[in-house]
Amino acid sequence: MRLQSTLRRAWPVAGGLACFVAVTALLFGHSTPSMAGFFWVLIKGAFGDGYAISETLVKATPTLWCALAVAVPAQLGLISIGAEGQMYAGAIAGGAIAVFVPHLPAWAMIPTILVGGVAGGASWGAAAGWLKARFGMTEVVVTMLQNFIAIDILEYLIHGPWMAANSGNWPQSTEFPAAAVLPPIISGFRTHVGLFGAIGAAAILWFVARRTRWGLAVRVLTGNPRVAAQAGLSRSAYIVGIMALGGALAGLGGICEASAIQNRLESGFLQGYGLSGFLVSALAGHDFLLIVPLSVVMGAILTSADTLQLTAGLPASSSMILQGVLFASVVGWTSFVKSRR
Repeated sequence: MRLQSTLRRAWPVAGGLACFVAVTALLFGHSTPSMAGFFWVLIKGAFGDGYAISETLVKATPTLWCALAVAVPAQLGLISIGAEGQMYAGAIAGGAIAVFVPHLPAWAMIPTILVGGVAGGASWGAAAGWLKARFGMTEVVVTMLQNFIAIDILEYLIHGPWMAANSGNWPQSTEFPAAAVLPPIISGFRTHVGLFGAIGAAAILWFVARRTRWGLAVRVLTGNPRVAAQAGLSRSAYIVGIMALGGALAGLGGICEASAIQNRLESGFLQGYGLSGFLVSALAGHDFLLIVPLSVVMGAILTSADTLQLTAGLPASSSMILQGVLFASVVGWTSFVKSRR
């Protein structure tokens, strides 16, 4: 039954994607000699060869981690827009181990930095959850402000005490040791095993949310707080815990990106993924399974937007426009379908 629910959510999304194609053709079709040529540039840029597919999946991976970090608190009715800050917190915590303990044996390095990433992101998410549970502070504002705080902490570190001695005054940490770099899925391409981790996490979360007592408790807390209180469920404890879980997922995605793609900590290397992840989770109705293909779609948009800059002369902001059109198309079509029902 739960899988059927996911499929029912997918049909309106498919209709919204068709609207996205139509609106995109009207907005950008003039940038190439023909509309067909424009869409060929889009498809070729995202899936035209092995390298393009790899880059699409590279961009889909942090988007997927961020989307999961948004979808987890949403199960309890919480709106977290702090996935990007949580990713930075995880990257800082895990990266500190790679930078300051570079001589850990290879068998211990990867698990240690991943645990560090989970701890950094979880603490960032738990802090927002505690402020919500203890003082009633809205998680929207808190998580938004946390994004800026995490970014500023990273900027301070890589401009100051963590700046590499041989960086030529460029703000970045020292390069991670080889033992701290996540391996690629296929040699010669940048797609890394963090993608498999994110897909596995989505499947586990879907099962836990739909088939376990914890998932049932979250649904009761969301749907009927009075019954939840009578059953002895603490909403405050669940708020802190579920925000910490969302932060842990984002933090894990942050250290994966720093390790596999950047091989160090750099300025703004996660910029924009928080927004992309939030859009994907919202489009999927916070359904963990539907988030996976939509993350690939978002990765394709981000990759093809880079191609459009080079081939069609469109500005760098075209990726933001495409994301906005996608969100408006799917939400608008879904609302239309509901109104007709």
